[in-house]
Amino acid sequence: MWVSKDSVNTKVKKAGLLQSSAVVAVMTMLSRVLGLVRDVVVAVLFGAGAGADAFFVAFKIPNFFRRLFAEGAFAQSFVPVLTEYQQKKAHEQVKDLVNHVAGTLGCVLFITTVIAVVGAPVLAMVFAPGFSSDQAKYALTVDMLRLTFPYLMLISLTAFAGGILNSYGRFAVPAFTPVLLNLSLIGSALLIAPYLDVPVMALAYGVLIAGVVQLLFQLPFLGGLGLFPKPQYRKDHEGVKKIVSLMIPALFGVSVSQINLLLDTVLASFLQTGSVAWLYYSDRLTELPLGVFGIAIATVILPSLSKKHSNDDSGAFSQTLDWAVRMVMLIGVPAMLALIVLAEPLVSTLFFHGALTADDIPMITASLRAYSLGLLAFMLIKVLAPGFFSRQDTKTPVKIAIRAMIANMVLNLLLVWHLDHVGLALATSISSWLNALWLYLALRKDGVFAWQPGFVSYLFKLLVSCGAMLAVLVMLMPGSQIWYDGSVLERVFWLTAMVVSGGLSYFVVLLICGFRPRHFKGMA
Repeated sequence: MWVSKDSVNTKVKKAGLLQSSAVVAVMTMLSRVLGLVRDVVVAVLFGAGAGADAFFVAFKIPNFFRRLFAEGAFAQSFVPVLTEYQQKKAHEQVKDLVNHVAGTLGCVLFITTVIAVVGAPVLAMVFAPGFSSDQAKYALTVDMLRLTFPYLMLISLTAFAGGILNSYGRFAVPAFTPVLLNLSLIGSALLIAPYLDVPVMALAYGVLIAGVVQLLFQLPFLGGLGLFPKPQYRKDHEGVKKIVSLMIPALFGVSVSQINLLLDTVLASFLQTGSVAWLYYSDRLTELPLGVFGIAIATVILPSLSKKHSNDDSGAFSQTLDWAVRMVMLIGVPAMLALIVLAEPLVSTLFFHGALTADDIPMITASLRAYSLGLLAFMLIKVLAPGFFSRQDTKTPVKIAIRAMIANMVLNLLLVWHLDHVGLALATSISSWLNALWLYLALRKDGVFAWQPGFVSYLFKLLVSCGAMLAVLVMLMPGSQIWYDGSVLERVFWLTAMVVSGGLSYFVVLLICGFRPRHFKGMA
């Protein structure tokens, strides 16, 4: 049978994307598992009280700006421009771009960090105004923020280094780097906390340590590429100006989702003590499948789509997006359904120890189920957005994100009064579905994304397999009391049995329906 050269090349490229995605997924899985260990340690030692609320706000503030600038608008603008330089210009010009971006970014970050550390009381009031009624909690938040905010500068430079490594196909190093954050926080909680008058402050020291370690870890690998940055500040550099011009609309787009998170925190700070922590713990559980698969695939396809756009290969561009969406659905749909069913067992097994009480479990469980409803949407947004950024179109996602932000704000205000912290999580899920839908429709309208042959058959196999998984989970589910009165070993046993049995049933039925491992490459 004759096979076209283009078909062979497409399969080879998809195999390469799959291999790269697998590398990122494995590294991210390690990071997320350690992240769960970190959260369990924090829950056991500090629970869901005032100290935990203060830390989660103090940690969320630099993360807010990190996602806004470094891993948000900057990454979405920098990677396509760097890829264009890499494809069309000499290595010396690429190195010149890296040097000038490093100098400009570093200067902006340093000034921002100094202002934020000095203005920590104002930032704490903006992000958690409800804390003002509890002066001890507010003062603790300010003290922690002065330690955690420099993390923004350090992790932003780390993200800059990671963007370079990803553009050159070195995905493993940036994907492994978050492991160092989790190890730093775990080590600080266990080794530093016992020696402090306010033990929870150890977590803030852990964040600062993590920022230094993560940046130093990546720098040698840039040297291996001959791109170790020698910072130079020159705002009129052609590449820097192009990145800035792309960043401005992208900044508005990314800020929308971050403003939504800010509003969640602001509203949660007015609710009963523990609400911020309940939302944090439930959000962390949804981050596992999102980070391992959604972000892993999105990380890999952005430079790939950028190259295809630079080469005017519209067919391969559409096929890559289709592949990414199907890969996300393969894990996202069963993960979403399993998290809804297994919310109580997961929360109880992972967090019901030490300082967390039996009253905290149903609160975390309820918000986890609300977040889980939007898990697939969160993952789809991660892989659909690169369809715009890779084409250096940052305006369309901004318009869509603004509409989603407005929807989220309205839903927040409507639902929080009736459902408290659960309403905030549910509003996030609903607005995320709207965001994903609008991104998809815009890509279709632009003519850059079309479903490839076999999608209906693929979707049918997926839904049948999910139905089998749900049936197994429901049949194996023990009485609710075991998650409160059972021993840790009993809870671990039942949760493990359900997860393994549900996962096996899902993949076995996929095989019965005709799905084969080779379809991970072609997905058609």
